[in-house]
Amino acid sequence: MKRSGALLLAALPVIATGLYFVMPTDSADAPAAPPAADATARSAREDAGDRAERERAEDDALVAGLPPGLAAPEKKELAQRLVASAENSALDWRSLYGGIEDLGDGQGYTAGTVGLRTGTHDLLTLVERYSEEHPGNGLERYPPAPREVDGTDPHEGLDPGFTAAWRAEAGLPAFREAQEEERGRVYFEPSVRLAKLDGLNTLGQFVCYDAMVFHGPGTGREGFHGLRERAMRKARTPARGGSQEAYPDAFLDVRRAAMLARRPDGDTSRVDTAQRRFLRAGNLKLETPLVREMYGETFRVP
Repeated sequence: MKRSGALLLAALPVIATGLYFVMPTDSADAPAAPPAADATARSAREDAGDRAERERAEDDALVAGLPPGLAAPEKKELAQRLVASAENSALDWRSLYGGIEDLGDGQGYTAGTVGLRTGTHDLLTLVERYSEEHPGNGLERYPPAPREVDGTDPHEGLDPGFTAAWRAEAGLPAFREAQEEERGRVYFEPSVRLAKLDGLNTLGQFVCYDAMVFHGPGTGREGFHGLRERAMRKARTPARGGSQEAYPDAFLDVRRAAMLARRPDGDTSRVDTAQRRFLRAGNLKLETPLVREMYGETFRVP
């Protein structure tokens, strides 16, 4: 679906620049921009905002009218199990609330059910949101420390108590619920929504969700949105007339390359011997039983 609002906004700086250079900038008597120009710019911004809201409402209505796909309760449970097997070599994702360790990947501590990290923004956001809703919790004193290491690897300000506090808090239902909400808000819901707008079926939606978890929702070359943009240059999405096989295959190609760009000796089996295998087997509805091989292990989902 094309978005025209951005084009209108992009033209505004050009208009403003033309008005600016008509008057000398070093004159104290230079008049302010004409009220008509301000009104025009304000009206354009409001129109663009209204257009974006209408388009989002149209997208929401479209998604609401589609089959649940990966959002169906049994498929969502399956998705969490598959991600857990890839992230933590375990199918029981509920056993991972209290998991926390440094994987030596330069991202600090990795914790929780989808691998939130102290070296990125997601773990910090969870701790801050949780502390706002549950003041006095065992992690409340740590947000300043994760903020200092946000985007870096060091543990300064976190050791020695952060890991113990995380594990202790993970025993509480409220913290488990907070982890699930963060997983849904940041990873599951945005990726599945976008996959549905791209016309993807259940397997394609899972391909997007797993990529969002692993790469994060960034727009750079290794972020999910960057990967999607590059994949769309290689193959059309089903929503644009492409096939349910060709586009996910192109997406997995792009994703695999990004994984190897990050770590040339890294393991890409979650793509090669799992998702790619499901795709080539024609399991587009992600039906069980499933068998996937990763990291030298075989995982069976009955």
